[in-house]
Amino acid sequence: MRYADGPTTGGEVRIDASPSTVWALVSDIATPARFSPELRRVEWLDGAQGPTPGAVFAGYNENERMGAWRTTSRISEVAEERAFSWDVVDLAGTFGPPRTAETAVPLATWRFDLTAAEGGGTVLGHSVRIGPAPSKMTSYIEKMPDREEEIIAHRLKGLRQGIEATLEGVRKLAETDGAGPSTEA
Repeated sequence: MRYADGPTTGGEVRIDASPSTVWALVSDIATPARFSPELRRVEWLDGAQGPTPGAVFAGYNENERMGAWRTTSRISEVAEERAFSWDVVDLAGTFGPPRTAETAVPLATWRFDLTAAEGGGTVLGHSVRIGPAPSKMTSYIEKMPDREEEIIAHRLKGLRQGIEATLEGVRKLAETDGAGPSTEA
């Protein structure tokens, strides 16, 4: 497993709620921060107020190994009640030349996929693809190239845990009467 290959991880859950109910939760950029062990909070940038292709938001992250960091993400797909995705991008040029939100190559791509479940409800998938642009993880790999597979496997394991926590949190919210998107962003 190599970073250049764009390793992925993900999961899915069946939710006893309509795709529209689930959509309201997953298209709210603040929802993952409610459940992720790493993503702490998010905020819209550049006057964006909602999920539209090209809109940009900041994510504030922290974990035991990598410390705290801020990301910038660009909404890449909004297909109501079907798919929602965003690319984490390096606009400041921390790992390469500075870019604009429109021209930046993703450090990672996150997505939710919704499918109406047979017999009612929704199957919700959540996944991440890391790369192809250089990132903090590539700096670790460059320091220890003989451990690339181990570094990637460890990172994917942590991301998978966050994905599973987010999926379970969304399931619980969607299946609870009165649940809806958070008002914070």
